[in-house]
Amino acid sequence: MDRRSFNRRLVAGGAAAATGVTSLSIPSASNAAPAPAKGAPRTARAGGRIRHLKLYAEKLADGQMGYGLEKGRATIPGPLIELVEGDTLHIEFENLMDVPVSLHPHGVDYDIANDGTKVSRSHVEPGTTRTYTWRTHIPGRRPDGTWRPGSAGYWHYHDHVVGTDHGTGGIRKGLYGPLVVRRKDDILPDKQFTIVFNDMTINNRPAADPPNFLATVGDRVEIIMITHGEYYHTFHMHGHRWADNRTGLLSGPEDVSRVIDNKITGPADSFGFQVIAGEHVGPGAWMYHCHVQSHSDMGMAGLFLVAKPDGTIPGHEPHHPTAGSAEGEHAH
Repeated sequence: MDRRSFNRRLVAGGAAAATGVTSLSIPSASNAAPAPAKGAPRTARAGGRIRHLKLYAEKLADGQMGYGLEKGRATIPGPLIELVEGDTLHIEFENLMDVPVSLHPHGVDYDIANDGTKVSRSHVEPGTTRTYTWRTHIPGRRPDGTWRPGSAGYWHYHDHVVGTDHGTGGIRKGLYGPLVVRRKDDILPDKQFTIVFNDMTINNRPAADPPNFLATVGDRVEIIMITHGEYYHTFHMHGHRWADNRTGLLSGPEDVSRVIDNKITGPADSFGFQVIAGEHVGPGAWMYHCHVQSHSDMGMAGLFLVAKPDGTIPGHEPHHPTAGSAEGEHAH
């Protein structure tokens, strides 16, 4: 496909053309602190809970593979899993496929029996179930006086078994998903979108059908960005900027974090940030893409569709009422 036609092709139908729109629900009330003062953002409550989750791995109709919260509802990326520092999560993981599979996390605490590899015999054979336990911790001072970081961050999970002992085949086919660990009082978003640069695809979608993401001017939008595969990329978003730190937010006027709109990202890297949709720039079909020129030319580009409050995107047809409203999978 001639990528020079990118803008005309994708925005010709306005938001109704936003095939692959992904919209994840905001964190549930159980993840949030008591309601803030009117106009103030919601924040994460304190951690320390014991959580339970059922997760499945299954083959998809097109030969890909995915994780899902229900049988027959696997997605690529897999469900967004959210925790707060201090939480412990038990995942009952069932393998519905005809090959062994596993669940390996980044950024959280687990013992060797929960590593999700064949080396540690912590994978899951076809038709069987295994419980994985992930733990998180708050930051604090060690006995020797040095500082121990907490678990908060934008992380991810993936298979470590399919194809090779490193899960190369599973990751290529879509066995990956986002994992967010928050710190008490972190600001919570209105909408969340996961973008995965996997080799030369975005979320394993073909270049002619990239994932686009729909929000309304003023929404607090959280982007979770993950890279897999063989290549280094650069993630760029038009019209929006963020701080290059843990949250993507500046803590105040004295915060010296660098403000960016482009970030180099390599295999298994992950980061996240929040923006206010259309802040200082207004509504529109804002492009996001890999800024390695040959990569974007080959299709590594999509749209962040920011609508006016009436649902229209300037210069384009009004969006279909259901475009971008289908809820993605989200685990709290």
